[in-house]
Amino acid sequence: MSIRHVFVYGTLRHGETRDINRLLPAPRLLGNARVAGTLYDLGAYPGLVLGTSGWVHGEIYEISPELERLLDEIEEVWPQQSGEYCKREQLVRLAENAADIPCIVYELSADRIPGMAVIVGGDWLLYLRATGRAT
Repeated sequence: MSIRHVFVYGTLRHGETRDINRLLPAPRLLGNARVAGTLYDLGAYPGLVLGTSGWVHGEIYEISPELERLLDEIEEVWPQQSGEYCKREQLVRLAENAADIPCIVYELSADRIPGMAVIVGGDWLLYLRATGRAT
């Protein structure tokens, strides 16, 4: 079994409404991380578009195949695709040691971007606090 990692940047982050640490089998936190991209406010949760000039902040977790399948269901990429997110493999920078780690990243589909506000600074948690929406 190969080790898999996931980058979470929104409601799956520690302390958020869908905190990945509440899911089973439990993931293992590697640390805070960032990836090149732009973060958009979709209302109740954010969406990430990879490869732009900004940074999106989040966390990297080591996950089991069972948890990966559960995350695919949560992000609606399996068993039925909603079309909102695409599952990608992307190098993500682990902040603690500046290592690039291959991670699963759930990327927002380009057709969902029009009309969505950009989250300046790329950090969902800071954005929630700044806008008074923190839980």
